[in-house]
Amino acid sequence: MSVLNHAASSAASFTAARAPRPSACPGLLRIVAARDGGICRIKLPGGALSAAQAAAIAEASQRHATGVIEVTNRANLQVRGVRDGQEAALIAALVSAGLGPAPASGGVDAATWSASAVSAADDVRNVMISPAAGRDPFALYDTTSLTAELLALLQSETRFAALSPKFALLLDGGERLARLDHPHDVWLAATQAHDGVRFVFGLAGCPPTAANAAAVHVARASEFATDASRASALAAVLPSQVVQLVRALLHTFLDLAAADATRIRHLLATHSVGAVLQHAQTYVDFPLSRDASLADWQRGAPADAALRLGAHAQRVVGTWHVGGHPPLGRLDAATLHGLAALARQQGNGTMRMTPWQSVLLPDITADAVPAVLAELNALGLACDPAQPITRLIACAGSTGCAKSLADTKADALQLAARLPDGVDVHLSGCPRSCAAAHCAPYTLLAVAPGTYDLYRRDTSADFGECVAHQLTIEQAADMLEQLARSPLDA
Repeated sequence: MSVLNHAASSAASFTAARAPRPSACPGLLRIVAARDGGICRIKLPGGALSAAQAAAIAEASQRHATGVIEVTNRANLQVRGVRDGQEAALIAALVSAGLGPAPASGGVDAATWSASAVSAADDVRNVMISPAAGRDPFALYDTTSLTAELLALLQSETRFAALSPKFALLLDGGERLARLDHPHDVWLAATQAHDGVRFVFGLAGCPPTAANAAAVHVARASEFATDASRASALAAVLPSQVVQLVRALLHTFLDLAAADATRIRHLLATHSVGAVLQHAQTYVDFPLSRDASLADWQRGAPADAALRLGAHAQRVVGTWHVGGHPPLGRLDAATLHGLAALARQQGNGTMRMTPWQSVLLPDITADAVPAVLAELNALGLACDPAQPITRLIACAGSTGCAKSLADTKADALQLAARLPDGVDVHLSGCPRSCAAAHCAPYTLLAVAPGTYDLYRRDTSADFGECVAHQLTIEQAADMLEQLARSPLDA
């Protein structure tokens, strides 16, 4: 039995013996009960997935679940509808396909890696990068190698098992295709300095951009602190120092945070940024004091989410990435099989999941682009940002979640038929906002089946300003049309 199979076998028994915790984050070894069955979340390194792994997920989802697969807003995949009694078999199939964490190193015997250690290593694999990392022609730095180093760090130091499964890092290489509005516990962004590329970093927020500096993008206050002292860039380090910096910050969090603290924002509620950096300095041999010259730093290049859709040239001349959006982030097993076959036939045998819940096929030759676009459309994916379904986000809804007050998936499909041009909407079945880690321009918050309150993003907390109550989907479409034409949205 291989190391991974051994881990899968013991891990499966461990998972099956545990009572489901409805409030827990799903994981590979922690299948969480939902209304439509168990949820198993598969964390992908940088969103990358081989065609063989995609086929394995598709097959396992049919054999052990209902065949429904979701792309998450952190560029991972999750299998929904896992059947009772099939949890262990599903986990074993996924781990044997290489979809689990790497065995620990540094003196730890991989053959005796326990199920709890596997689960803990899986939980901390939360590093977000651009789905076009290493290929985006506008990038300042290829973050793929650094991402691998960070993932290895997170999985190899046993102390990091104490981190929450939600604790997350952002590594931004300066790509045009980048998701910058998801707040992270630690964010790092490449910037061009006089002596080469450096990475500026900050805590509990997002890289400052012209958009969020103008208060158009505002993180929900319930999720992350938004005061300027925390949102700004703190200092800059060399690329060779990034992994050491992250290690220092994680150990600092575990040293200083209260026992019940799970996120950096909780630490910053009791410790100043200066105190955090001063403590982190004890773990590194390079200066880590706050750099006042970076107080007004902003990311230089704008990000364009539309680049996730359609065909766009890569850094290597003659190669393209081609992207499509499955309706509301959901794939069935047949579609995932089709994507795997397309990646093998026309690409490099891999695909990238994106934090917009879409799929990117890299390294497509120019002459193959039309065929790939046609096949993505045939598989039911939207490839044009003008298509309304690409501008809608919806949670699992009442068919999949007991906390949801409405069937948000069905209501979103109904809204798509009337969604105004250029309007982005998030439908949430309850205030938890599981489907969106950012504050959307407009949010429909369910209050009853088929009935929503409409919010518009502003500088206030949570979903923004409530502009209408108790709307049906048809009424919401009318209101969104009016708001899209109003001077406030001009």
